[in-house]
Amino acid sequence: MNNHTHNLSNYPMINQIILFCCIVFISAGNLFAQSTIFEMAPLFQDSMVLQQKSAVPLWGKGMPGTRVMIRTSWGKSSSTSVDADSSWMAKLSTPKAGGPYKITISHGQTKLELRNVLIGEVWLCSGQSNMEMPVEGWPATDTASGLSGANFPKIRIYNVKRNIATEPQSNCTGTWQECTPTTIASFSAAGYFFGKKLFQELKIPIGLIQSTWGGTPVEAWTSEKYITQHDDYKNFKETFTQGKIDNEKYMEWLATRNIINVEEQRTTSDWRSVNLNDSLMSRNDLNDSGWAVMNLPSLWESSIGNYNGVLWFRKKIEIPQLWRNKELVIELSMIDDYDITFVNNSKVGGIDTGAAWNKKRIYTIPAEIVKDSIVSIAVRVIDVIGGGGIYGQQNEMNIHPKDSEEKISLAGDWKYSISAEFRDNKLYAFDNGTNDFKKRPTTGIELSSQVPTALYNGMIAPLIPYTLKGAIWYQGEGNTGNPEAYKELFTLMIKNWREDWKNNLSFYFVQIAPFQYGERTPSQKLREAQFQTLSVPKTGMAVTLDIGDSSDIHPLDKKSVGERLARWALAKDYGKKIQYSGPLYKSFKILENKIHLSFTYGDGIKIKPSNGKTYFQIAGEDSVFKDATVTIKKNVVIVSSDEVKHPIAVRYGWNNIVQGTLFNKYELPASSFRTDNWKN
Repeated sequence: MNNHTHNLSNYPMINQIILFCCIVFISAGNLFAQSTIFEMAPLFQDSMVLQQKSAVPLWGKGMPGTRVMIRTSWGKSSSTSVDADSSWMAKLSTPKAGGPYKITISHGQTKLELRNVLIGEVWLCSGQSNMEMPVEGWPATDTASGLSGANFPKIRIYNVKRNIATEPQSNCTGTWQECTPTTIASFSAAGYFFGKKLFQELKIPIGLIQSTWGGTPVEAWTSEKYITQHDDYKNFKETFTQGKIDNEKYMEWLATRNIINVEEQRTTSDWRSVNLNDSLMSRNDLNDSGWAVMNLPSLWESSIGNYNGVLWFRKKIEIPQLWRNKELVIELSMIDDYDITFVNNSKVGGIDTGAAWNKKRIYTIPAEIVKDSIVSIAVRVIDVIGGGGIYGQQNEMNIHPKDSEEKISLAGDWKYSISAEFRDNKLYAFDNGTNDFKKRPTTGIELSSQVPTALYNGMIAPLIPYTLKGAIWYQGEGNTGNPEAYKELFTLMIKNWREDWKNNLSFYFVQIAPFQYGERTPSQKLREAQFQTLSVPKTGMAVTLDIGDSSDIHPLDKKSVGERLARWALAKDYGKKIQYSGPLYKSFKILENKIHLSFTYGDGIKIKPSNGKTYFQIAGEDSVFKDATVTIKKNVVIVSSDEVKHPIAVRYGWNNIVQGTLFNKYELPASSFRTDNWKN
């Protein structure tokens, strides 16, 4: 009996299918018909990398009861029979790293050859946007040298196309490619620098599989079996079942709308060619009396729920007589993702290409269109992932003369209308004049990249059980709203993947970097949950406290991120004598009016103040933390303050915005931590 783990009955045709659909002939009263079908699972392609020195599974689809024979140019072979459900799986022994090799798979009269196959180390690169962030297109550190020097034919990359699914899928879309300046441009920067470091140190082929989606929570990457083990989701199965029914009805309704295919725009991040009644929606005399109202700045999820698509915002203001016929400036803070901004029926600016979500919109209004005391503003916003809308600080939304500091605030109520919904690389346009969007069928749970299990089903399940050495992971920003639950959710996902792969995968992750999330979002608690996840065996954490950017949730230095992850793998998986972690808090003791802190990985521990600050704080029984004085003696960090006579607790880097100041002699930063467990 073969050990099959997939139901492959819904595989689409991936590799060559040879059909003798119907060969019919009559001879001596006999009727003969033969039909043969054969497929390989999508990861098995030319130029792939297989894990070295392993019994790797190969699987696919064929005619029930027939034999599948596998032969390799390294001298190993395998065979199996196709099961009644048309699925087959065979195990193949791989040699030590090397190649290129050829694999021949025979099934009846069908023969398939996989060429240019390498044997080496295979890693999965997954998470949200900071893992997704490509080498090119974002201003990532070392982008230029990363591209110009990226000729590594023994590094192979496979990028899983985004896919949401309600059930675990057997198929995914992607292509194995050799690493070149062209192919690596759209691949994960963190993943690339991780793989490059491994290749340079190990001198063997490296396979990297990217499966990422920006703005997503850990729940989306977890299977139904595991997510329902968490108290917050114990009833998820019933809710999701009804949600799937609702979603089918909703998609039927959407299909009756005007549909615009924007796959090219989504792929290239170039929306300049899209027109959604712009000339009508920007008119001064447009009747918007029936439009809803939204208070800006804010992400629109707080008003209309999880939604990707197109919204129009409109606002009319009265300006002083002295401003008429003068050149004005309009400031709209930041817009997620793309905008075109009109004033008095004329386009005055917009960003509709590239990565635009965190760029401030400041546009000049020509004097010749400022004729009246009433100024009409219309802004078309397109959001394709995560949060959407006009957001930022209230004091960043203003209008004023170009040569004057006198300003009128634009913050407050704006009229808005939902113009189109973005799904599956299509825009489903609504009739703004009839409030078309409000007529849509209601859904209990909307199928999106935010929904638990949706990305596991569509982007992880198809990869199982392709043999991996381990996984690297950069995610957590999508869970900062509920950090208390993250430790358990993250641990569940790791256990989930390991069980499904039937492999105690090495799992190395990135601790999220400092960012100004706002006072209501204690991201330091999410970093703490990640720190605590190190209690899970065979995990490791790359700290980014020193390379963050408080104004950008996507820190640019992905080279350091990838190389810090690689240090864990090189030390733990490949036996390299290399330091892999910065100092991690271990224990404390109080001696007189000082607290002494001990660390693991604290050899040569040192303080490098940033702008005179160490980001250490100390508190007494009143729980009021004061900035602390820090000294170091024999790798022990000693913390005190003249304002705290009887200290009982210390915190380091305990805020959204911090800068790493504690390092070991290997220049690896310490994680933020606290010695207390106070709620506030």
